[in-house]
Amino acid sequence: MTDLIGMQKGEEDTEKLCQLTNEQKEFAAAYLNEIEEQRESRILEIRRWILDSEDLAARLDDFFILRFLRGCKFDVERAKQKLRNYYEQRFLSPEWFTHRDPFLPELQELLNLGVFLPLRNVDEEGRMIIVVRTCAHDPRKHKQSDVFKVGMMLLDLAARDHVEASLYGVVTIHDMTGVQIGHAFQMTPSIVKRLVNTWQGYPNRIRSLDYVNAPMHVNVVLNIFRKFMSKKLRQRIHIHSGDGKSLLKKISPSVLPTELGGTDGDYESLKNVQNRNYIQTGYSFFNQSSFINGFTTSGQLFKRG
Repeated sequence: MTDLIGMQKGEEDTEKLCQLTNEQKEFAAAYLNEIEEQRESRILEIRRWILDSEDLAARLDDFFILRFLRGCKFDVERAKQKLRNYYEQRFLSPEWFTHRDPFLPELQELLNLGVFLPLRNVDEEGRMIIVVRTCAHDPRKHKQSDVFKVGMMLLDLAARDHVEASLYGVVTIHDMTGVQIGHAFQMTPSIVKRLVNTWQGYPNRIRSLDYVNAPMHVNVVLNIFRKFMSKKLRQRIHIHSGDGKSLLKKISPSVLPTELGGTDGDYESLKNVQNRNYIQTGYSFFNQSSFINGFTTSGQLFKRG
């Protein structure tokens, strides 16, 4: 048991997550309550809790646990709750978290459409920005579960590769160009509830949800989302009506693609970069058992990945 409690898997990843610049250290201390001298003891506390849990078989490595601590401002009890929710949502929505092979034809189609596009650069506050082309897919052809699957794959990549996501947070810009009634029909209340619960279980800090090119009736759908969101997340929804220029007052055009009034490339170039990341990452990362196993409402333990 001692070896398990003290174990440190993925040392290179952990080192990357812990080796912050002086500016990042100051931010983490001031806004996330991350004190270097206390970091290890907090990680050990959560690792012991996982090992003592009768129905949770989560990852035990520092890299994984530290992201949840940062996402909860080093509040250990909140981090435990978020970590449990992270695995519970995977158990409740297996269609979003299994068979995550970027080479599958149905996923390739969505990747080629560029539904989820992380931008090349962070904003002035250091936040990672992801453009979600909410209506780029054809609701008559593409399953909403596959769309969500590709999105969750991106969030897992962001958690692995972008320390900014766990420090400064993530801004999602939802471009609703091309919206059809079929897109709305895909978002039933039960699906929206599961989606929101899954978002809130991720360690990445969601700082803002911005909607552009939205139809007049967008609030009909967003009100369903708001129903299941925490008060804090509801307050982070922003609708940029009209020509969407209000977005440019919030985020510098120098980091936005041309489709959003920016100067840093376009959707096509962003799509090509992102698709290479998916392909290079490959099947094994996206289908690690530690991403999808770990919780069961029946109390039966899954094997740790």
